[in-house]
Amino acid sequence: MQEKGTISIHTENIFPIIKKFLYSDHEIFLRELVSNAVDATQKIKRLATLGQYAGELGDLTVEVAFDEKKKTISISDKGLGMTAEEIKKYINQIAFSGATEFVEKFKDAKDANEIIGKFGLGFYSAFMVAKNVEIHTLSYQEGAEPAIWTCDGSTEFEIKKGKRKSRGTEIILYINEDSEEFLDKWKLQGILDKYCKFLPVPIKFGTKSQSVEDGVDDKGEKKWKSIEVDNIINTTSPIWTKSPNDLQDEDYLAFYKGLYPMGEDPLFWIHLNVDYPFNLTGVLYFPKLKNDFELQRNKIKLFSRQVFITDEVKDIVPEFLMLLHGVIDSPDIPLNVSRSFLQADGNVKKINNYITKKVADKLSELFKKDRKVYEEKWNDIGLFVKYGMISEEKFYEKGKEFTLLKNTKDEFYTLDEYREKVAATQTDKNEQVIYLYANDVKKQDSFIDSALKKEYDVLVMDSPIDNHFIQHVETKLEKTQLKRVDADVIEKLIQKEAAYANLLTEDQSKSVKELFEKAIQNKTYTVEIEGLNPEEFPVTITMEEWMRRMKEMAQTGGGPMSFYGSLPDSYKVAINANHPLVDKILKAEGEEEQVKLAKQAFDLALLSQGLLTGKDLTAFVKRSVEMI
Repeated sequence: MQEKGTISIHTENIFPIIKKFLYSDHEIFLRELVSNAVDATQKIKRLATLGQYAGELGDLTVEVAFDEKKKTISISDKGLGMTAEEIKKYINQIAFSGATEFVEKFKDAKDANEIIGKFGLGFYSAFMVAKNVEIHTLSYQEGAEPAIWTCDGSTEFEIKKGKRKSRGTEIILYINEDSEEFLDKWKLQGILDKYCKFLPVPIKFGTKSQSVEDGVDDKGEKKWKSIEVDNIINTTSPIWTKSPNDLQDEDYLAFYKGLYPMGEDPLFWIHLNVDYPFNLTGVLYFPKLKNDFELQRNKIKLFSRQVFITDEVKDIVPEFLMLLHGVIDSPDIPLNVSRSFLQADGNVKKINNYITKKVADKLSELFKKDRKVYEEKWNDIGLFVKYGMISEEKFYEKGKEFTLLKNTKDEFYTLDEYREKVAATQTDKNEQVIYLYANDVKKQDSFIDSALKKEYDVLVMDSPIDNHFIQHVETKLEKTQLKRVDADVIEKLIQKEAAYANLLTEDQSKSVKELFEKAIQNKTYTVEIEGLNPEEFPVTITMEEWMRRMKEMAQTGGGPMSFYGSLPDSYKVAINANHPLVDKILKAEGEEEQVKLAKQAFDLALLSQGLLTGKDLTAFVKRSVEMI
């Protein structure tokens, strides 16, 4: 038997196109060929189960080997094998509609998966790295003859009778000069670890043996009987393929450590397992979140039938769940998946919604089951939950019941509980319920103290996402405003009908204002005289809530808010007209002494907020010593 022919692809340009357009992702050739070998192996097992193959299955390990001297890489399986006719059918006939359309559609392609998936070119990815490819195969079918297929990267092929004695297929790649990097053991090991670590059939990896001869091939060159096996490189039954009932916490933690060796133990996890209306398995872990979002992202690995596809899962997993770690496996997502496919596919949208619901259900269950433990973990999961509340409406609706607010006394409340707690005392004259919060408890201690004296409550909002969370919650809660505790004097933050009167005359108020303006001499600060509680500080420096919030949003978000980020800081200096110190300033002898006292009071206010630095701080210390 010997036959020569032309591969039915309607063009002689297919291989240069493959090499050119797939070059950026050329390592996936190994994933494609090993996946094909695994498929062939699983099919023979299935036929045996169905009674359609009565022979001995034997050792079904897939073997990957390389020979640095001969510059070859081989992938061997003991699966179905192929007849010469099947080679012609599955290998030679690449079905797609015209090379012109192909070249035009993918001339700017960056994603090799997109091309391979569109045109079924998995096997031909071998030509990204090989100048010549051989297939040695023997079908499982009774009476089948072994066959050898060879192709040198043109559209010409040759099929002839082979010498293979055992069922299965070996593909030998003769590596081209541009791709000799793939003849490195550690390079190959890395690719196999990346794509094949959890394939369902054992995979051996090693080098071609140089010690055991096994006859000669058709070219008169020596053949080698076996490979020197370094190890089985994969786990054939990873935890997501098992029932949760068969697993212990230690199993989940060990698997996590295998995926993220340098990571801390996760807080908890969700085992996904659904077979309708789509197939999906996996395990998602809640990590201990750090403040740097970007370090946390892209830690979910996407598989299709245990073959790794990508860790770019943002079209499958909702944005806020990108902070989770773990694996998702779905045969409904094809192996050669492209971004355009993910964005358009109906199953992907269903998977997205399903994962959102499962995560919300898990958090709700933890909250109801043991609230105390949930509260203890809130500092780690709060960032994640708030992110979900902001970015996903469906999650917000479910999350209302398990989202917690923490106050300065380390007490936790749900959204409903907190409103009930503060409504009676923190409703202003316009019937708005005011939630006070601090983002730096130590720095804002004096403001918190003023609020607590009035028996108000102060929330702690110090995570990187709280600016956005506050904005979002305000749009959802009826007649509710959130104000940072240092955004104004306490009487102005929650304005009641009965306010303190300014006990100074109009002329006195004018004099005090002028004295402080002379003391400050900085247009960043606007002086206002306020009628306040005599027990409050004589001078309070604040930035209005809306201005500070816009500036902080600009720092984290950019975009339309960037205008506010470019504005100079603007502070209000509230002078407590009813404080004894103000009376002392007015009665001091001479304007110089009055300005000196005003400056000292102003610097004290700056000092209390950490705004007094450098030469100004040195001058304040010297002045304080003199005054003492």
